Amino acid sequence: MKKRSPARILIVDDHPMIRERLIEVLEREQDLMVCGEAEDVQSGVSTAENTNPDLAIVDVSLRHSHGLDLIKDLRVRCPNVLVLVVSMHEEAALAERVIHAGARGYITKQEATRNILKAIRAVLAGQIYLSDKAAMHVVSKVAPVGSTANPRVSFEKLTDREMRVLELLGKGFGTRQIATTLKVSVPTIETYRARIKEKLNLRDANELLQYAIAWNHGGGATGG
Repeated sequence: MKKRSPARILIVDDHPMIRERLIEVLEREQDLMVCGEAEDVQSGVSTAENTNPDLAIVDVSLRHSHGLDLIKDLRVRCPNVLVLVVSMHEEAALAERVIHAGARGYITKQEATRNILKAIRAVLAGQIYLSDKAAMHVVSKVAPVGSTANPRVSFEKLTDREMRVLELLGKGFGTRQIATTLKVSVPTIETYRARIKEKLNLRDANELLQYAIAWNHGGGATGG
């Protein structure tokens, strides 16, 4: 059996000591390798284009720039690069912003010492990874008014197939990926999405995505 190549990781952080620490941690793992490092948006994009990473670890606060700009630029210029934000900021609302910008995960630097490898592998596996505090923020925003901030409260309205679609949405799958996974057409998945939004009183695609992420992090995933 052919051995799988290690996942290629780009580190973008304006603190050399942070980059060195991350490199030290990642180089111990046989399934991960650091392919480059950068300190700002411009060098981050150019390094990504030159090294073709599978995932970029991005700090929100970069030299003379903001990590959100890098996330948006990578989404356009290197669309296949997954982004995991590792930030010193604990504001949960910031996690929501970076996910909307195109990142697939958010973890604080305080948590990173314990969970960075778990976060990296989750994002590489196609999932969306949120720190506990960020996940609770998303839960509180999408939970029905008067509920106990638990996104499981109203999911019982969904059919088994709609629950499966919700689960895959929460793991970061797009409509076409879900259609392929479930072996149905794209219009069928779009119909499921519309039904889910109607049953859960969600206004738009962003609310649907937030609910799906919150539901997965709340322990609602069905597996399989």
